[in-house]
Amino acid sequence: MDMFPSNFASKFKLLQSNKAWRLLKSPCLREHIFIVVQLGFLGLLLFQFVRRIISLISRHGTELRDQVAEKSNINVKFSISYKATMVCSTLLFGTHFMMLLNMLNGSETLCSSPVRAFSSEIMQVVSWASTLLVVYKIPHTKYAKFPCLLRAWWFCSFLLCVICTALDTYFRIINTSKFGIQVYMDLIGLLASTFLFGISIRGKTGLVYNVSGDITEPLLNGKDSRHSHYKRESQYAKATLLQLITFSWLNPLFAVGIKKPLEQDEIPDVDIKDSAGFLSYTFEQNLKHVKQEKESTNPSLYKAMFLFIRKKAAINALFAVTSAGASYVGPYLIDNFVNFLSNRKNQSLQSGYLLALTFLGAKMVETIAQRQWIFGARQLGIRLRAALISQIYKKGLHLSSQSRQSRTSGEIINYMSVDVQRITDFMWYVNTIWMFPVQISLAIYILHTNIGLGSLAALTATATVMSCNIPITKNQKRYQSMIMDAKDNRMKATSEVLRNMKTLKLQAWDDQYLHKLECLRKVECNWLWKSLRLAATSAFIFWGAPTFISVLTFGTCILMGIELTAGRVLSALATFRMLQDPIFSLPDLLSVIAQAKVSADRIASFLQEDEIQQDAIDYVQKEESDYEVDIENGKFSWNSELSSPTLDGIQLKVSKGMKVAICGTVGSGKSSLLSCIIGEIQKLAGTVKISGTKAYVPQSPWILTGNIRENILFGNQWDSCKYDRTVKACALTKDFELFSCGDLTEIGERGINMSGGQKQRIQIARAVYQDADIYLLDDPFSAVDAHTGSQLFKECLMGLLKDKTVLYVTHQVEFLPAADLILVMENGRIAQAGRFEELLKQNIGFEVLVGAHSQALESIMTVENSSRTPQEPTPETDSSSSNAQVEHEPESTEEIKEKGGKLVQEEEREKGSIGKEVYWSYLTSVKGGALVPIIILAQSSFQVLQVASNYWMAWSSPPTIDTQPEIGMNVVLLVYALLAVGSSLCVLLRAMLVAITGLRTAQKLFTDMLHSILRAPMAFFDSTPTGRILNRASSDQSVLDLELATRLGWCAFSIIQILGTIAVMSQVAWEVFVVFIPVTAICIWYQQYYIPTARELARLSEIQRAPILHHFAESLSGAATIHAFDQEDRFTNLNLSLIDNFSRPLFHNVSAMEWLSFRLNLLSNFVFAFSLVLLVTLPEGIINPSIAGLAVTYGINLNVLQASIIWNICNAENKMISVERILQYSNIKSEAPLVIEECRPPNNWPEVGSICFQNLQIRYAEHLPSVLKNISCTFPGRKKVGVVGRTGSGKSTLIQAIFRIIEPREGSIIIDDVDISKIGLHDLRSRLSIIPQDPTLFEGTVRGNLDPLLQYSDKQVWEALDKCQLGDIVRAKEEKLDSTVVENGENWSVGQRQLLCLGRTLLKKSSILVLDEATASVDSATDGIIQKIITQEFKNRTVVTIAHRIHTVIDSDLVLVLSDGRIAEYDTPKKLLEREDSFFSKLIKEYSMRSHNFNNLATPS
Repeated sequence: MDMFPSNFASKFKLLQSNKAWRLLKSPCLREHIFIVVQLGFLGLLLFQFVRRIISLISRHGTELRDQVAEKSNINVKFSISYKATMVCSTLLFGTHFMMLLNMLNGSETLCSSPVRAFSSEIMQVVSWASTLLVVYKIPHTKYAKFPCLLRAWWFCSFLLCVICTALDTYFRIINTSKFGIQVYMDLIGLLASTFLFGISIRGKTGLVYNVSGDITEPLLNGKDSRHSHYKRESQYAKATLLQLITFSWLNPLFAVGIKKPLEQDEIPDVDIKDSAGFLSYTFEQNLKHVKQEKESTNPSLYKAMFLFIRKKAAINALFAVTSAGASYVGPYLIDNFVNFLSNRKNQSLQSGYLLALTFLGAKMVETIAQRQWIFGARQLGIRLRAALISQIYKKGLHLSSQSRQSRTSGEIINYMSVDVQRITDFMWYVNTIWMFPVQISLAIYILHTNIGLGSLAALTATATVMSCNIPITKNQKRYQSMIMDAKDNRMKATSEVLRNMKTLKLQAWDDQYLHKLECLRKVECNWLWKSLRLAATSAFIFWGAPTFISVLTFGTCILMGIELTAGRVLSALATFRMLQDPIFSLPDLLSVIAQAKVSADRIASFLQEDEIQQDAIDYVQKEESDYEVDIENGKFSWNSELSSPTLDGIQLKVSKGMKVAICGTVGSGKSSLLSCIIGEIQKLAGTVKISGTKAYVPQSPWILTGNIRENILFGNQWDSCKYDRTVKACALTKDFELFSCGDLTEIGERGINMSGGQKQRIQIARAVYQDADIYLLDDPFSAVDAHTGSQLFKECLMGLLKDKTVLYVTHQVEFLPAADLILVMENGRIAQAGRFEELLKQNIGFEVLVGAHSQALESIMTVENSSRTPQEPTPETDSSSSNAQVEHEPESTEEIKEKGGKLVQEEEREKGSIGKEVYWSYLTSVKGGALVPIIILAQSSFQVLQVASNYWMAWSSPPTIDTQPEIGMNVVLLVYALLAVGSSLCVLLRAMLVAITGLRTAQKLFTDMLHSILRAPMAFFDSTPTGRILNRASSDQSVLDLELATRLGWCAFSIIQILGTIAVMSQVAWEVFVVFIPVTAICIWYQQYYIPTARELARLSEIQRAPILHHFAESLSGAATIHAFDQEDRFTNLNLSLIDNFSRPLFHNVSAMEWLSFRLNLLSNFVFAFSLVLLVTLPEGIINPSIAGLAVTYGINLNVLQASIIWNICNAENKMISVERILQYSNIKSEAPLVIEECRPPNNWPEVGSICFQNLQIRYAEHLPSVLKNISCTFPGRKKVGVVGRTGSGKSTLIQAIFRIIEPREGSIIIDDVDISKIGLHDLRSRLSIIPQDPTLFEGTVRGNLDPLLQYSDKQVWEALDKCQLGDIVRAKEEKLDSTVVENGENWSVGQRQLLCLGRTLLKKSSILVLDEATASVDSATDGIIQKIITQEFKNRTVVTIAHRIHTVIDSDLVLVLSDGRIAEYDTPKKLLEREDSFFSKLIKEYSMRSHNFNNLATPS
């Protein structure tokens, strides 16, 4: 039997003749395929049926009866999807039955064998009857989805229908045959098959069952059902097939968005399959699967991602390939269309209309498929983003200390924001991989059909252009890698600067670090320029590619003598234009692959970092062990690579209810001992057994952003009695009274608006409220004053926690006697262990700590005894508080109540359209915008030259083979080549200018923002979470660096392109404007309707990005606390919730873009169809067929162009939000000038160092109450002044006022007759020295931390180190002064950090030194040494000391006592102690009473 000829080109030429039409009756290929497919379907269906019958027979009869009874109680609610399936199946059954009857009546078939034709049709009828039966039975089977066999059958029948209908229609048009009933039946069948094909992809039946009439049981997948509880219903989840195709499920959201700016809670939820919880779970399962398969501890991230995306990606690929295939129907038919216009006499009008209908049908299929694959790709990107962010978060939470030191929070923020974004971008481009071979194959096939062997030249040229990608991609990948490294370094430094902004300002180092950030940005810019320059070069190559290919192809045709008619040339040009898409997308694809590869490798590397040991601790049941903490032969190390461990030979057994005190010198391993009990430090040997729950209080307070109550509850249920007891025991009652909103007062980032003591007590309250079995307290009393410390010890430690096991690190020796066991740490070992009396008798080293404390206490007792005179208490007189002002002011105003005492306000969000000034600022940032007109002129020239070259080819080529060309083809090709080369050079100019302008603009906006942020007052950093600033410096800056210039450029370029297209179309038929103008008006209306919703969705998604990063940064810094409290699940769930909050606006924004694009594509398809019908209808002779063909060539891309204009404008507006956000932080109200030239103080200022406060009033923000109220007093020069008071009384605020960290609301501070508000901040801060409450170290070296400005010699630095007791420790390290300091100084103990801060001050040698609780984190012995050093080094200088250890201020010349922000007392210690009712006397009395027991015990030794 004859089959189709193998040579497709010759076959289709043969089909042009009637002979070919007769030949077609011979083969029955269609019938063969149909019979095979149907036999397969029916065979499998029969097999399933038999298997089911056997399984039913084998079951017990009673079971069957039970099932029947159960089914009788179930009512089924039919969905639209199910009903439509029944209708379509019935329709297909009916059409094939009609066709069978038609054949019985003698109707002619294309198949030469009547038996095969009849067999095929009978099989069709049987197949669709079986389908109907299966669909009818589905409600009884309670299937959630249609059976796979049924879906596969629908898919196959759809493909067969499309092919057969297309071939039948095409052959009949070519042979001008009349359409019979079979063609119409084919079309009806195609419609029904298309619908069934859609249902087969979705798969869901949508049936809902009502059991006994009242219980509704929706059909869900088993693993989805646990995620089905949602507050806001997902519109996407319940959308019908038609709504999914047209995106009309978004209509309710648009209805809200057009009326008012959208709010976060008005956006519907994402579908269950798009929720972070479901995606995180699925991704983890994939990782586990890969791990098990490869039997590896580090599973391949690529394999896990492949498993995660494969199903959705396969569906997207199907749509993408369909879209690519449909897009080539137009170029294929252009030759036929030109032939029709050239030879109208022999063609019927009906065949012209059918050609137009085929064009339109192909465009419709392309539109639907294109919109679906783009939406699917974006959706897949959102899914992968959610999965990766959740994995990065979980990994960050479990990183080992060594891994955490190797990767800073700045780097990890980049993983979450930039790297994840690049991988999700790849999800969009991945479909071009499948489309690419389809597009190239179809293009070559069409060219081969038209110009025969000339297509080989096109293929060669295409391959040549493609090969240019290899070196470009290789270099681009290298540049991307370098950009990411440079960005990491900049973000790391930015994060550190923001975190330690107060220290930079206090030390007057802000200029130095600004310069450092600018240098890092300069390195990043160099790599960005190289990358953008390469991208501009590749743009030139690929814009010029169609020109190069067409010149080479047409040249080859002329050399080979292949006739070039207008139809063939236009078909080739249309194909070359279509080829532009894959050629354009190829460099982008390779660039994105390069970026995604780099990012995926970075994330994979991070996910493979070491985690904290999961088996470091053995948890045992309480009844199984006599001890709650049991450590046997413990050996632990923070860095396993070091030869000497951090802790060694640890033996510890702690029974229930024991109080264990841990003491020792700085760096002896006290905090590490607690860390080994919570499993934070790596266990090298031994066992750690824990019996019961743990609560942990770290040495550096970890406070979450939120209100105080949330921090104390820490995820537990509210119990008012328990809460009140906790608050009272932690001495927080008075603080709550002072706060404007009590315990609902908002805490700033890292507890910035709380004093050190308040933060410490809040986290102690958090631990107490947990009601755990074991309490681990790391130096909990260092940050609180003597009175509060005593109250905490008595009411909390020995009160509420009296029956609990407590291990507490302390430097205050007076808290040791009460302990059941004291551990003395020395060089990572427990040097001594026993009760207080036992240790004193041993005389091994414990008495050194005790002796230092005894001396300090002795000095207090001496002063106290000598000052006390037996006199009656007298009322407070002017002498004892001579300068104190005690006028009261209202605690809160209406404004405070209105803002609710909230320091951190909601992130600012612009509403309404993006202002013209934002665009103007961006466009005119570089050279006043002078380069913008040149760019537009270059693009316009390109468009004019391109249209001219195509017009020239169409006009000069003969309409048919028989017509002689008017101009020689060599001349035609030469002119075409010259015009084409000119257009390519215009593109090169435009691409280079866009790259230069875009990068310079990004750099200028970055510099403006950086200067604005670093010059902002501390109040800005107090009320702005770091995540918000980092988000702008990272994600938003990336948009400006790499995307925005191109996006804005494309807005102009696509407008220029469509103007060129309309100009060409109007040359042929001006009537097109009749439709084009109203359609354009509708397009603009759609855009106006779309933009308000899309804009707010884009803004909301940007705003919701920052909380993810902020929560992650907080979780990283408090990971130890989270582990200790077993709160990993709660924090992980909160992270998933934040991801969903981000995904909701992002998903709906992506969907909204497709909603708009679909409608615009439909409208442009309508314009194109109208122009085709017009060209067909116009009488012969009115239009030139060649130019008409050119109009169609351009018109094919009209839908793409029209949609791209709106898409580019909307996309650019969304991206402009990044500019808007950066500009917000470019105009922050600045601090006072760093230097005021006309008011510079003398070089030796301050010489004496007297500080005079005059009526000083201070508040942290306008809407918060005053912290300091009417302070008036003078600190004489060259004297020691002690400042004491309860925690939160305003001591640290007073110090900040001296440095002008906070500007006074009223009053002034005068230092040596200079009003500090009149001089520059740099002049002020650089002349003062401070050791702050929170010791801050920067990443780098020891030397860099002591002398970042490189002002001192190594000898001076060593002297300072020796004086602050760190010389020997630094000498012991290999790198000496270049010893590493990691982020936050994590590789140095808190006490050592404090000593390094002292070293800075010793180097600076200012006339005024401020100590803000500077020795809080060191032991008594070290404290004594430090006090001696300060006394010696600052003998003739003013020293202002804030201290909780009373002995550090007892020998001061003057003491200022603050209470509730006011001066309570101010006089010499002696005079204050003379009055028993004085506040200072009470503090001394409290301190000495608390140490009474200690003193009694210490004396005998």
